[in-house]
Amino acid sequence: MPPRTRGGYTSSAPRKQPTGSERRRRVQLREVEPAADRDPVEHPQHDRDETEEVFEGAPGGPIDRCILRSFDKHIAAKIWLGEDRAPLKLVNHGAKLQLWELDAERSRISETVQRSGLAPLISCSHRVASRPMLSAFCEQWQPETTTFHLPFGEMTITLDDVASILHIPVTGSMISFSQPLRVDDANALLLELLGTTDVEASRETKQCHSPSVRLLWLRENFSTITDVSSDDDIEFATRAFLLHLVGCTLFADKSATSVRVVYLELFRDLSMLGLDL
Repeated sequence: MPPRTRGGYTSSAPRKQPTGSERRRRVQLREVEPAADRDPVEHPQHDRDETEEVFEGAPGGPIDRCILRSFDKHIAAKIWLGEDRAPLKLVNHGAKLQLWELDAERSRISETVQRSGLAPLISCSHRVASRPMLSAFCEQWQPETTTFHLPFGEMTITLDDVASILHIPVTGSMISFSQPLRVDDANALLLELLGTTDVEASRETKQCHSPSVRLLWLRENFSTITDVSSDDDIEFATRAFLLHLVGCTLFADKSATSVRVVYLELFRDLSMLGLDL
């Protein structure tokens, strides 16, 4: 005999339990207290000016400048605003490198330069360059992210690119100069690592108006040293040649005539050149 239900009717199917969605629907149908009758809940207000830094978008540039903070001074911003820019200056030190050759009379200097792994830089300069191409890359370069912002995305220069293009080793410890070198300290380095007098060092840094020396000064004072010179003079000339080499290639700057003395620290111990540390 079929079971009787609570209303007196019989049913052959078992009693169905309400599902979770049905329970939630019943709860929603209940009478809810009007919002106007509730006590207002006070939420603490924070001063946005004190807790958050607001960045405004740049014309023709990023909407959020929290990363590209110096975009107003970027060359792309000047182009967007229609401002004239100075012509791009291309500097090639290839001719300067040819003025200081490591011939057979300077074999001892040449051996140290070869061991350092920097010898390929001697022939890495190009006499012909495309100004439009270089201008385009300058316009797309972002110093904050050290990447080129191109239509298809960002692109950067890797150590593998450096090794493939310049043919120099990219292994070993990273180098950095966290503190700027003072002129007095630069004069002391010239005295210690290049064997100059204090008067000569002071005169040269004063002429450069910075802790730097001219590339011409390095050639005039050290390019005449040969294998018949004293061991100290050969050591000084080797450091001077390496400083001249990186000043013409890796660490060339806008002066186009000088190199920073701080790079002499990289060549303090010539016996350690070329070793992976």
